[in-house]
Amino acid sequence: MAKLILIRHGQSLWNAANKFTGWVDVPMSERGRAEATIASCKLRDAGYTIDICFTSMLIRAIETAIVCLTECDEVRGDRMPYIWHDPAEPDWHGWDRHIGEPEKELKIIRSPALDERYYGDLQGLNKAEMSEKFGEQQVHLWRRSYDVRPPGGESLADTVKRTVPFFTQAILPELQAGKNVLVAAHGNSLRSILMYIDRLGEAEVASLELATGVPIVYDVDADGAFTNKAVLTQ
Repeated sequence: MAKLILIRHGQSLWNAANKFTGWVDVPMSERGRAEATIASCKLRDAGYTIDICFTSMLIRAIETAIVCLTECDEVRGDRMPYIWHDPAEPDWHGWDRHIGEPEKELKIIRSPALDERYYGDLQGLNKAEMSEKFGEQQVHLWRRSYDVRPPGGESLADTVKRTVPFFTQAILPELQAGKNVLVAAHGNSLRSILMYIDRLGEAEVASLELATGVPIVYDVDADGAFTNKAVLTQ
């Protein structure tokens, strides 16, 4: 059975400041890096070895992936993690000409499909202050409803339209091939993937909360069936 390991990035500086972050490229806080380190130790202690990794394009997710794969050597096994560059990227500079040893390399594949939900006009604003301005019910609707968009932003339904196709087309085949896959992403991009995996309804996903830096692990068989969900709480 392959392992799918989903992890929301460690606490970011704007998580700590209670700000809407979305697509703003905010790094992890000191606490966030500690959370990612603890997650790496949890994966090691559970005996998991990663074969391939997927992240968003945002630094807080990339940092989390790198810490998880490098803090405890056992998690990456004999492979050396490297950020893979798609030759289709406009500034690829010939990176795809590298001829290495695939059996000794661990790809970290970045995709905008895994980016956080776009919060539009709310990005950079304090959540508590927005609740005072617009009312708690309205802000809750923007944050937790399935198909209501924040001003100028994406709804969770919009996010599903990019995350789930990427998951089924790029990530699931790796799992079906027997590889252990780490996905380091964001609260809402992962909520949308969990909605697909756990077959959650709109009301169920609205109440789903994901802690920062906590791995969620599934067994996945060759047919792509997900079983034995485990949350490696810290």
